[in-house]
Amino acid sequence: MAKKGGKSKGFISQGKHSNVDRKISNAMRTEYLQSSERLTNQLRALYKGKDVVMTVPNPNKEQTNKKFIKVRVSGKEFVARLKDNSRIQKKADAE
Repeated sequence: MAKKGGKSKGFISQGKHSNVDRKISNAMRTEYLQSSERLTNQLRALYKGKDVVMTVPNPNKEQTNKKFIKVRVSGKEFVARLKDNSRIQKKADAE
């Protein structure tokens, strides 16, 4: 049988609405997206082997409606390339 509900200890918020002004949230998000901390976090994630989506200027200048594009960077490939480069460098140093 199902348990009976406990006695309510007053009003409990369901968390549907934010108690922070939308303008403040957007300003904080914009500030973070433009900071160097974001790039640091992306590089940290890549070194851990996680996939990262980076926003870069669009190389195709004919697409004027898309100034920036998102490029997916595979964390596994990034780590593999780092290991490959370190092996090549060790061989060059040994010779």
